[in-house]
Order: sequence, then structure tokens, then C-alpha cells
Amino acid sequence: MEQYIDGYLLSVPKANIEAYRKLAEQAGSIWLEYGALEFRECVADDIDGEGFGSFSAAASAREGETVVFSWIAFASKAERDRINAKVMADPRLTGMSCEGVFDFKRMCWGGFSTLVSKSARA
Repeated sequence: MEQYIDGYLLSVPKANIEAYRKLAEQAGSIWLEYGALEFRECVADDIDGEGFGSFSAAASAREGETVVFSWIAFASKAERDRINAKVMADPRLTGMSCEGVFDFKRMCWGGFSTLVSKSARA
């Protein structure tokens, strides 16, 4: 069975990237503790090529903001549901606040079934 992925796209004020990184490191540790296979947080470096759709537009990035693209990998959708229920009930996560770091309501997220998976890793 192929992995199940939760994907996220959001914009973060450039001045808040370090605060966001700290939140993400804490959250990532919690997800991995409960069984997630991988937790990635990536900040935009080379996006919005001419003639293509725009990550900045998709993330509703405003002046002074950058785009963050992230994902969490799970063994299956059932594992994702089990793990996310535990994570969302964990007081370490419920005690975290993104207020002042980024606008949570502008974040896009969704669950994705794997269509193709290739890796150079053994």
C-alpha cells in the first residue's frame, strides 16, 4: 500500500520565519512520535516561474510574506486518521499558538493518496 500524504500550503511573513520554524519543529516531533513517517516544512526559494501557475497566488501571499509548502507522510489513510486524532488531542499541540506567526485561516491543506512514488533511497 502506498503512503498517504497530508499537504499544506501557507504564507508566512518573512519576519516570522524563525518563529514558524520553531513551531514546526515542535509540531513535527509530535507527529513523528505518534507514528508519522516523515514531516517536511519547506520555505519558498524558486517559485512563480513565468508561464506557470503561481505558488504565491495559491498561498494568498501578501507583500512581505513567503510561501511555505509542507507535508506529512503516513503509512496509510487509516494510520493518518489514527495519528492525527492523537496529535490533535495532545496538550503540547493544543497549547501551541500560531497567532502572530501566520494567518491559520489562509492555510490550505488536504489529504492525498499516492499516485506515483519513486525514490533514490534504498
